[in-house]
Amino acid sequence: MPRSQRNDNFIDKTFTILADILTQILPTTKREREAFIYYRDGMSAQSEGEYVEALRSYYKAMRLEIDSYDRSYILHNIGLIHTSNGKHAKALEYYFQALERNSFLPQAFNNMAVICHYRGEQAIQKGDLEIAEAWFDQAAEYWKRAIALSPDNYVEAQNWPKIT
Repeated sequence: MPRSQRNDNFIDKTFTILADILTQILPTTKREREAFIYYRDGMSAQSEGEYVEALRSYYKAMRLEIDSYDRSYILHNIGLIHTSNGKHAKALEYYFQALERNSFLPQAFNNMAVICHYRGEQAIQKGDLEIAEAWFDQAAEYWKRAIALSPDNYVEAQNWPKIT
């Protein structure tokens, strides 16, 4: 039984039912439906903090999914897990891969900016102001791109250059 069908959460159950109906109504291949089930299971596991299981599901979805746009969201979610686990270099790789497939992912640019900002803060703590400035400049570039794609979001990011 797919993980998403085991959830007790009302919202997750509702989403699962609607998604199942849509995948049955819309003209999709068996492979596409299977990829979506793995993706959905990955999202469910990720929301519960079960990152190993989520990654397993996402990697299975990646083996099946051929649509570049859909793959971008899987890659983005893998990046989120690596970010949560403190594996920032690996997370950045996945965000870059997601953006190669879909350059209209403001959340990927935002997440990359957050990582760069964090690394800038770390550099300040080590007393390396030149490296910190480079990281902050990179963060600003990513935030500019996120804001350009989604002007109503990332209010803190819009104010960040003014503050710093």
